[in-house]
Amino acid sequence: MAQLTRVSGSVGLITLQNPPVNALSAAVRQGIVDTVKRALSDPEVKSVVVCGQNGIFCGGADIKEFGTNMSGPPLVPMIHAIEVANKPVVAAIEGSAFGGGLELALGCHYRIAHSKARLGLPEVTLGLLPAAGGTQRMPRLIGVPAALDLITTGRHVTAAEALQLGVVDQVTAHNTVDVAVKFALSVAEKPLDGRRISTFPCPRPSNMDALFDGVMQKVRQSARGAIAPTACVQAVRAAATLPYDQGMEREKELMATLFTSGQARALQYSFFAQRAVSKWSMPSGARWDTSKPRPVHKAAVIGLGTMGRGIAVALAQTGLSVVAVETQEKQLMGAKQAVSGMLERGAKRRGVAPALDKICYSHDIQAVADVDLVIEAVFEDMALKEKVFQQLSALCKPGTLLCTNTSGLDVDHLASQTRNPELVVGMHFFAPAHVMKLLEVVYGSKSSPHALATAMQLGKKMGKVCVAVGNCRGFVGNRMLKPYSEQAFFLLEEGATPELVDQALEEFGFPMGLFRMSDLSGLDVGWRVRKADGLGKSVGASGHQARIRQGSRYSPLGDFLCEQGRFGQKTGRGWYQYEKPGGRVARPDPWLHSFLEGYRARHGLVARHIDHQEVLERCLYAMINEGFRILEDGIAAGPEDIDIIYVFGYGWPRHRGGPMFYASMVGLEKVLERLEYYHEAHPDVPYMQPCGLLRRLVASGSPPVHRWREVMKKPHSQL
Repeated sequence: MAQLTRVSGSVGLITLQNPPVNALSAAVRQGIVDTVKRALSDPEVKSVVVCGQNGIFCGGADIKEFGTNMSGPPLVPMIHAIEVANKPVVAAIEGSAFGGGLELALGCHYRIAHSKARLGLPEVTLGLLPAAGGTQRMPRLIGVPAALDLITTGRHVTAAEALQLGVVDQVTAHNTVDVAVKFALSVAEKPLDGRRISTFPCPRPSNMDALFDGVMQKVRQSARGAIAPTACVQAVRAAATLPYDQGMEREKELMATLFTSGQARALQYSFFAQRAVSKWSMPSGARWDTSKPRPVHKAAVIGLGTMGRGIAVALAQTGLSVVAVETQEKQLMGAKQAVSGMLERGAKRRGVAPALDKICYSHDIQAVADVDLVIEAVFEDMALKEKVFQQLSALCKPGTLLCTNTSGLDVDHLASQTRNPELVVGMHFFAPAHVMKLLEVVYGSKSSPHALATAMQLGKKMGKVCVAVGNCRGFVGNRMLKPYSEQAFFLLEEGATPELVDQALEEFGFPMGLFRMSDLSGLDVGWRVRKADGLGKSVGASGHQARIRQGSRYSPLGDFLCEQGRFGQKTGRGWYQYEKPGGRVARPDPWLHSFLEGYRARHGLVARHIDHQEVLERCLYAMINEGFRILEDGIAAGPEDIDIIYVFGYGWPRHRGGPMFYASMVGLEKVLERLEYYHEAHPDVPYMQPCGLLRRLVASGSPPVHRWREVMKKPHSQL
């Protein structure tokens, strides 16, 4: 797994061999130990170059080993042996040097990177820290502030930035191994005392305490309860205040705490779940590896509102030719300006030319006649979408995929408006569409595997995390959001305030509580949907019956606010008050508190004390219970699909894994017991009745989340 060859007479070339990314598995680590030992003891070898096979230096630790009893040589002494070597060791970095791979390079005496290489210490994103000396060597090499930035964020840097920071000694556009070998020859006889990073004094900033306090405060704020970023700060502080050996001990202690934490398990689960969801399957048995996507060279977007504009930008940035259609002239002119601005800003951030020439605009739907794929993004109104799909079916060339960006309308019904329903799928983007990573790809009962494969591949090209889901009202994400939101409304009726509910959810780790998010999105959006469903009509009566719709409990609180013209940030008033329409800073609103008191009095409700625990249990367990129903209905293939949707689309804190993983961590028995309690307390809320799948999982001994599919596949009585 690591091969030693002698090149240019006196250079020992060690090549890591573990495709695809040369991860530091037990076999690779053993190979490095053996080849380094041989190279150092060979009198013919005067210097050493370490490189990776197939143009990739090293992607870091082998994460699959984390859940096992790790064997093979540990990283720390392996890297130490390289650093104390009496012959120069040069790292030839191509492709990527991440995590343990970069720590390996830091143990070498010199680092030469290809101009297209990327480097980073992303352990924090897996709930860990760089524990092979990364937190101790990096600050000594590039200084404390720069090291804190790299280690606490886990961000990747280009070779150019790595050179600027001082992480690498040289960047080349030529063959990196050849350049490194030539360099190794030139330094063969030079002393190494000044090249061993562990011996460097760590630069101590004059304002060190203030620097660390400020970074810790900032990290805690952005981490939203994640413990790994704060441990990273503590480890770097050890580098700045302790001798190297003691700093290494502190790094080891902190890593031991993180390694067995629930958060690390959640983040590593999320890492593997993200890869698992790309391997989709359909109820028909069609699979990702047997369904060939169709080529897409030219795409169209119909409707250039907020979503359509973002989708057009995302398509153009992948290099596709895009036809952007908007029938309203004023809207079309505004869209041209907005899309151009988004493309220019995106190109500036990425250091490339803006893809302005990739988009042509039209107010005539006939312009889509020769495209390979269309994404409809008109107003969320079924009658309007029906008309668009009828037109597209008549206009488009044979074989054109017709996709809808609906957030929850019936994909099968839209497909029925076309001549070829097998070519219709949903592509549910999240706003802003050119930024948000999630894409729900919805297959209808007649969608072909090729259509689904094409939409999934296009989403991947756009840099999206794509999850294939079945067709039902709200699909996965929005279907689960409904009971979560309703429970928050019911809590207000019973004595909570928007501030209390939001604080509980934000302390849990959501970037924004439900009511602040509602104000941001606009209360009128949900109101319009409720009115279309026959729910949002004012009922003059008071008491219990005024809060029942279609046989179930219903809270008209949001409807009453909308009737007052309180639509959230856009009007300066919603669940909170803002300094002006369009304002961003939410402040508690005395009017709303008074309104809630009057509402409770009118409906005979007595306010009671509600704590954070109840907020979390009712909002989250209601959502989780709906997730189990989605699995039972076959709308999502497995719990990983639901969790990835919530982590990437709905702000679920990644260090908690996702709703279904969280349920397994809390304990399925506890979730079941609390749902039974709340259903008994609120019998007029049917969705609080525990799902049959949850009961079956508990009866099966509450297996870990990766084994739920075994229970899901077992036939069960519907009686």
